[in-house]
Amino acid sequence: MTRQPDYDQFEASELYCATCKRATPVRKRLLMVLPTGNRYDYLCSVCGSSVGDKTDDDASDFKILFPH
Repeated sequence: MTRQPDYDQFEASELYCATCKRATPVRKRLLMVLPTGNRYDYLCSVCGSSVGDKTDDDASDFKILFPH
């Protein structure tokens, strides 16, 4: 019997901001859609500084726009 994982992926709601010198709420911004998944940047809601990034494994948004 295989055990299912307790979680799939984490979503950050607060991260430490070096500019504000404290943990602040974050906004997730899509940077690029890749064949292997999406790349996101986490921004501080107070000052707008980049405080982290994330790449997921969901490639469903990727579409090839050039014909063969």
